[in-house]
Amino acid sequence: MFEKILIANRGEIALRIHRACREMGIATVAVHSTADADAMHVRLADESVCIGPPSARESYLNIPAILTAATITGADAIHPGIGFMAENAQFAEMVEEHGFTWIGPTPEHIRIMGDKVTAKQTVVGLGLPTVPGSDGPVGSLEEAVEIGQRFGFPLLIKAAAGGGGKGMKVAQDVDGLREAYQLARGEARAAFGNDQVYIERYLARPRHIEVQLLGDAHGNVVHFGERDCSLQRRHQKVLEEAPSPGLNATQRERVGSLAAETARRLGYRSAGTMEFLYEDGEFYFIEMNTRLQVEHTISEMITGIDLVREQIRIATGAPLGYGQKDIRFEGHSIQCRLNAESSVTFMPSPGRIEGYHAPGGLGVRIDSALYDGYRIPSNYDSLIAKLIVHGSTRNEALMRLRRALEEYVIGGVETTLPLHQRIIAESDFLNGDYDIRWLERFIARTTG
Repeated sequence: MFEKILIANRGEIALRIHRACREMGIATVAVHSTADADAMHVRLADESVCIGPPSARESYLNIPAILTAATITGADAIHPGIGFMAENAQFAEMVEEHGFTWIGPTPEHIRIMGDKVTAKQTVVGLGLPTVPGSDGPVGSLEEAVEIGQRFGFPLLIKAAAGGGGKGMKVAQDVDGLREAYQLARGEARAAFGNDQVYIERYLARPRHIEVQLLGDAHGNVVHFGERDCSLQRRHQKVLEEAPSPGLNATQRERVGSLAAETARRLGYRSAGTMEFLYEDGEFYFIEMNTRLQVEHTISEMITGIDLVREQIRIATGAPLGYGQKDIRFEGHSIQCRLNAESSVTFMPSPGRIEGYHAPGGLGVRIDSALYDGYRIPSNYDSLIAKLIVHGSTRNEALMRLRRALEEYVIGGVETTLPLHQRIIAESDFLNGDYDIRWLERFIARTTG
């Protein structure tokens, strides 16, 4: 087992990893920018190293600084967390080249799945269904038009190296395709340094279903059920639940087995998530995230398995030690992502926390690095807390979530707490009747 792990991240996920390490008897090293000098993960870690100024490019994305911090503190391994360097194949290679253990998938798998076109081609070869569309990058407007004529409209143009909705445009007809194609390429070039795009058929009312996976270095792969991540705003997830209220037991078993078998054939190692669009009884692979997910919490709640702990165990070379039949699914879990933003305009609201009280009680979990007096910096993502509840049934989880949202106090800044309270009062949500565009329709209707 490792003696010391450097956590190459910040905020709630850095604290989450620290907690898992502490329970395993592993010392931790926190790295931080000058803006995060007073962050909770820095306060609690055994050691901390400042790696640069507030800009993420000069700190959390600064590979030489992170590797230097690992060297001077004598760390055995590096956990990249979520975001920043977590899906950077070059960083993973450099970590290993410098004699540290990388707590994550192989650089090869990060690279394959990091390019959406390569990922799609890879899983098609393994038998996974994908949304009908181009076989690879679309190199010209003429080719894009030909695809539109072949598959019909509407179409979705997506950045090959993309994520988070950047470089993604919808075209309703040929004229719209001409504009959307150029806009998507421009956005992709600006965001990822790669203007390649591909085209898929635009599904009308799909659900976003993803499957949590773990694989070890010995060829064993298991899944931890599916999560429904359909409540999204501008392609960013807002609320997730597990299991999905839109699937029956047969569909649930089918998508879980499909994802696990594909990962097994890939020889996948560590935590990963396969994401699908689901419509009219069909699942379509869209991407694989080769890292821990923000919403890993709800999979933990329904299985009782600490996924971060498992990541660390797998990185030591240990086998999983259990099979699919050993994983028990119990109850229902829901997660609300709380951002330091206006719940009406969604403008960021960084600032000092003045009054903080987290809800508690049976089945309530808070993953957050907030504390009274903490100043939320303006330099990073606005996610400040995750409120997770678990109940024996979905209705029990919903009642518990309603109570927890009423108890939660985050003073001094605006947050999206009111948005979540509005969402869970809606009959569509209560009935589990929603798709990936429901939330934006709801926001437009209630705040417009």
